[in-house]
Amino acid sequence: MAIVVGMRVALFATCFNDTMWPETVKATVRLLDRLGCRVEFPTEQTCCGQMLTNTGYAADAVPLVRRFVQVFGDYDAVVAPSGSCVGSVREQHRMIADGDTTLAARVEQVAPRVHELSEFLVDVLGVTDVGSYFPHRVTYHPTCHSLRMIRVGDRPLQLLRAVRGIDLVELPGAEECCGFGGTFAIKNPDVSIAMGADKVRGVLDTGAEVLVAGDNSCLAHIGGILGRQRSGVRTMHLAEILASTAEDPA
Repeated sequence: MAIVVGMRVALFATCFNDTMWPETVKATVRLLDRLGCRVEFPTEQTCCGQMLTNTGYAADAVPLVRRFVQVFGDYDAVVAPSGSCVGSVREQHRMIADGDTTLAARVEQVAPRVHELSEFLVDVLGVTDVGSYFPHRVTYHPTCHSLRMIRVGDRPLQLLRAVRGIDLVELPGAEECCGFGGTFAIKNPDVSIAMGADKVRGVLDTGAEVLVAGDNSCLAHIGGILGRQRSGVRTMHLAEILASTAEDPA
């Protein structure tokens, strides 16, 4: 395990996890703590600004970018259980800060230290077996931002394959979008639901008990359809499965 002694790790909970899925954030803390990290939670953190940028109001997101680099600028690493929000910080913050030399410089300093959870575990800590136990049939959905923007690749799968007791099955059409897409689902509800229905058919074909992903926003969309169909399939964030042990099961 390549943990750097004395590394200050900040937890970037993300606003939607903090508001709607706090168990994911708690699981992230339990997991990192188990691996020997000293995790701090800066209470001054707010939204990354993605919703503003995605809807054409990038200028209004500038104060949020300033706050982000101010709050997280002194940490050795920043970890978030969200590929979507990490993608926003690493890609959109550079665009938002363009033209402001001072802010752009701060973004360039901070952004490379911001990691999605699976990236941090595999690339920074150098672990794939995190001591997890989850004796269930599971399938994995790679979310669009994690797949295409920050390119986490098979890191989540490396971590899941090392979980004791798991029956990990491949999801048909895994790389296809689930249809959520943030405001896309609001502006194009019929298309969004059709895409989600396609994704759900693939999930049901696996016979999985649990669908796992690294972004709760996508899980909310897919899980909503699964719930309305009374499928019995649960959705869980990657952090919750990795935090699960025989002694403290999810």
